[in-house]
Amino acid sequence: MFAVLRRKSIIFFLVFAAAIALGCVMLVMSPAAHASVPKLGRTVVLDAGHGGIDGGVVGTNTGVTEAEINLGIVRSLRHLLVKSGYDVVLTRDSGDGLYDSKAQNLKRSDMTRRKETIEAARPDLVVSVHQNYYPLSSVRGAQVFYDGESESGKEFALSAQKTLNSALGGDREAKPGDYYMVKCTPYPSVIVECGFLSNAEEERLLVTAAYQEKVAYALFSAIHAELGTH
Repeated sequence: MFAVLRRKSIIFFLVFAAAIALGCVMLVMSPAAHASVPKLGRTVVLDAGHGGIDGGVVGTNTGVTEAEINLGIVRSLRHLLVKSGYDVVLTRDSGDGLYDSKAQNLKRSDMTRRKETIEAARPDLVVSVHQNYYPLSSVRGAQVFYDGESESGKEFALSAQKTLNSALGGDREAKPGDYYMVKCTPYPSVIVECGFLSNAEEERLLVTAAYQEKVAYALFSAIHAELGTH
């Protein structure tokens, strides 16, 4: 009788000890137990173009909307930046538009919200992600646009274009553009047209998570080269 009780006590003790040991291992492995990523003191606003009833351009073969791809790339890019210590603000983090549904001009309402988000963040850089479309289906490649009156915007655009060309196999040149998203605030801003949904090959690539992550990594590399070493 006592031998049985003793055996049960030993088994209980061993199980209890194993549970404590497992708990300690789980605590060490948990994200909270790791030291937080050192902050760089740099803020980047990522703007996923379009959203809601405004899907942007549509893929010729798949029917995918630009808005979907834009958000996928922005989310991947945010992950890379946050892991490296950047503060990241998204103008939108869902498929919804930013407009007030009761506004008379939904596009203006949407753009105003984006501007307000940028101004509140006071970022070191703004990257607005889009996709392109052209009647000639052979046209392809990522394209960066910047405010021609912003030297810092131009500097980043030229660097980002070179990085995108190298990573994605293009040969396009960064260009000044009279676009709201690069002119609505004084902060350095670019629009990145990541590819052409009118080009069958680029459309096939852009709808995949793997290629969206590839684009995101190229943009991360350009951003980190610009902000992470200054």
